[in-house]
Amino acid sequence: MEIFDTAELWNRDRIEQTQLLRLKTTLGWARNCSFYRKRLDAVGISPDTLLHLDDIRHIPFTTKDDLRAQYPTNLLCVPQSEIVRMHCSSGTTGTPVAVCHTQNDINAWADLMARCMHMAGVRREDVFQNMSGYGLFTGGLGIHFGAERLGCMTIPAGAGNSRRQIKLIKDFRTTVLHILPSYALILGEHIREAGENPRDLPLRIALVGAEPYSAEFRARIEELFAMKVYNSYGLSEMNGPGVAFECLEQNGLHIWEDAYLAEIIDLDTGTPLPDGEVGELVMTTLCRRGMPILRYRTRDLTRFIKGMCPCGRVHRRIDRILGRSDDMFVIKGVNVYPLQIEQAIMTFQEVGQNYLILLENDGITDVLRVKVEIRDEFFVEDMRALQNLQKVIAQRLHDEILLTPRIELVENNSLPRTEGKAARVLDMRNKK
Repeated sequence: MEIFDTAELWNRDRIEQTQLLRLKTTLGWARNCSFYRKRLDAVGISPDTLLHLDDIRHIPFTTKDDLRAQYPTNLLCVPQSEIVRMHCSSGTTGTPVAVCHTQNDINAWADLMARCMHMAGVRREDVFQNMSGYGLFTGGLGIHFGAERLGCMTIPAGAGNSRRQIKLIKDFRTTVLHILPSYALILGEHIREAGENPRDLPLRIALVGAEPYSAEFRARIEELFAMKVYNSYGLSEMNGPGVAFECLEQNGLHIWEDAYLAEIIDLDTGTPLPDGEVGELVMTTLCRRGMPILRYRTRDLTRFIKGMCPCGRVHRRIDRILGRSDDMFVIKGVNVYPLQIEQAIMTFQEVGQNYLILLENDGITDVLRVKVEIRDEFFVEDMRALQNLQKVIAQRLHDEILLTPRIELVENNSLPRTEGKAARVLDMRNKK
């Protein structure tokens, strides 16, 4: 096992001792802002009274609403003159969330990102093409600095413009991509439409994240490009990319526990869940001084994976993100996550690269309708074959979500596409 730094080989005792020490230090930093000082005083928690890692449960959760309420700089724990960069959420649903970094914070983030990439097999000899958006979004600059830290030739291609992306891959012999999973399939279709085979490109690794996707979806990308696809996890509140990453085993994402303290809690009660049970991921920064965040409720749903990873690292693994608690929709009293639908339909070879979930009301009851693209070679004039496929897909979904949706088969490339995050659900129930 090749490693980027020695922290990858720490045992549980070393990891937990470091976490406790750094958590105490982080509490000291957090007390420099009135928001956390008042919260910690209210529950009687200080660096001196925190004796065990489990004591973190006495600290109140931090929510996105808390971060919005402290916008723009009320969570700073250092003078603003020490801040060298700010990243910010889009704020499309209200007041944005701003996260600020000192130079040491940025350096530590770059080291973590480089560690992630190295673990997935990226080396300094690789040519890395970053297809993520830059600017206030963390995905672009976060992974960019990690790639440069690793020593890769780094192409800041940015998001979109498929023709340019393909030209850069060919001209500079790109071997590693950072790309949205939904856009990876779109890019492959562009290459095929140009009469070329995506498998002939020099690509060998793709780093993907930013939107939930299933194992079946990953398999399609790997088959389309003949490259390995590694799942990543990050969020702006915890810096961005680099929080957790898959190793070569592709069986869960290692959280870097020397930099983050992770918990899985019950959505309703907030109590810790045992390994293997799905709940909400809660994260605490352990190395960020400019703006530490304590017990942040991410709304992301996952579980701790039991047992040791064959790669030899003992940093705990989380499962791929199964969705967000606020992505769940309720129809006819049943809780459904979009990823459940994707997992079912992507097992059919006839299904193309895109689908759309529509939630409607027919005047009497709610209706779940799923539009599914069908590959050209299967979209035939034989209505009996298409009707049979509709029935089989509907039955598969019923087995998964205990509801029978209305399946609508549509031609390949007929559903709306975006080079950003895929919009999978359209809720029309409250619209006239």
